[in-house]
Amino acid sequence: MLKGKTALVTGSTSGIGLGIAKALARQGANIVLNGFGDVDGPKAEVSALGAKVGYHAADMSKAGDIEAMMKYAAETFGRVDVLVNNAGIQHVAPVEDFPPERWDAILAINLTSAFHTTRLALPAMKKANWGRIINIASVHGLVASAQKSAYVAAKHGIVGLTKVTALENATTGITCNAICPGWVLTPLVQKQVDARAAQACISNEEAKKQLLAEKEPSLQFTTPEELGELAVFFCSAAANNVRGVAWNMDGGWAAQ
Repeated sequence: MLKGKTALVTGSTSGIGLGIAKALARQGANIVLNGFGDVDGPKAEVSALGAKVGYHAADMSKAGDIEAMMKYAAETFGRVDVLVNNAGIQHVAPVEDFPPERWDAILAINLTSAFHTTRLALPAMKKANWGRIINIASVHGLVASAQKSAYVAAKHGIVGLTKVTALENATTGITCNAICPGWVLTPLVQKQVDARAAQACISNEEAKKQLLAEKEPSLQFTTPEELGELAVFFCSAAANNVRGVAWNMDGGWAAQ
């Protein structure tokens, strides 16, 4: 379905981003990975699916790095046809105790980076009259949780950016949509599970159950593979007129 097209996925060396990159690779897309940590492993996983793979180590808090990454993708594969804005970080604290530098970092990486990648990807997409922009928001783009002021603000912002981008390109072959997961067992979430287990002196499995029971009626984690398949749907012809949605895959979290 995506043979000959290129997908750039930010924050894709693990977790949700890697799951989406692999799903798009299975559809024949060239993949540009981005992120920190282990790079060789994710590149090998995606290459094993038959995809041509590039990598750029852009720091998503820096506009100059993002511009260099988008230039690299264009020079390597021609243009970015599918842009997946997934990079994100988290910090938890009450508003009055929230470190301003943490606020700035979360807004930069979780929201502003998507503005930069989008503005840089759109000209080539418009010239081709085809493109897919998929923003990985969160159920926190739809509802709030205490002590997550920066994250919730950024994810609500991503949903707003998604809607505006979709409207501005509504008569073209370019769509923009957001995916809003609930709990996904990524390395970031596993750290929260580990901390809960240690603090309460309970097993890891019991900590997972408690975490899910607080918010997610299905009592099960969404998987990166499931999110990847939703991203594939957004790229398909069946989704040509799906525009500006915030599609929650959250086990019923926002339905309460």
